[in-house]
Amino acid sequence: MTVSEKVSYLKGLMEGMKIDTQKDEGKILSVIVEVLEELCEEIDALDDAQIELAEQLDAVDEDLSAIEEDFYDDTEEDEDDDDDYEFEDDEVYEVTCPNCNDIVYIDGEMLMDGRIDCPNCGTELEFDLDCDCDNCNCDECNND
Repeated sequence: MTVSEKVSYLKGLMEGMKIDTQKDEGKILSVIVEVLEELCEEIDALDDAQIELAEQLDAVDEDLSAIEEDFYDDTEEDEDDDDDYEFEDDEVYEVTCPNCNDIVYIDGEMLMDGRIDCPNCGTELEFDLDCDCDNCNCDECNND
């Protein structure tokens, strides 16, 4: 028995018992049954909306699956196409921002630019490629 059916049964019992709705007890019971009926209507409306939303979500999921199949199609033809692309094996450097202590990863090109803004806090990070150190093992110091 659903909640709506139980509320209808309760309303029928109340009417069958001929409860006087003019007395205080009857008024309370009558209002309680009315509130229960309204709650059942709201629940039914929510159930309908949830079913409709679930159907729409399923349709979006199916559309997304079709797009994924088209975009990420792994056929033998595509495997041959992968050989056409060459990727640079550029070194990646790890830099810690002195302001927010976030780790920033940069490549050689970014390092050669001499500066970047921290993606986390926006602080300007500068890179000095000239060696100013004593007793290091870099090529510049070893050639002196």
